[in-house]
Amino acid sequence: MTTVIAEIEAKFRSLSDGEKAEVLRSLLAELDGPAEAGAERAWLEEARKRHRELAEGKVQPVAADRVFENLRSRLDG
Repeated sequence: MTTVIAEIEAKFRSLSDGEKAEVLRSLLAELDGPAEAGAERAWLEEARKRHRELAEGKVQPVAADRVFENLRSRLDG
């Protein structure tokens, strides 16, 4: 391990949990690369569409714990 990395790790350990989380989010975002052009807009449009469908009664909400339970059973089976 280089001296620079050791220094960064030492400084990181001295941060609060919130600061550590902020640093990690920033570093992970950098690894992911730039967002695809229009992706944020597309997700916003999708969220609006889903909200509208819920409000109009076209779909029924599903509790998050139920969604994750179904997902786990699909992945395990």
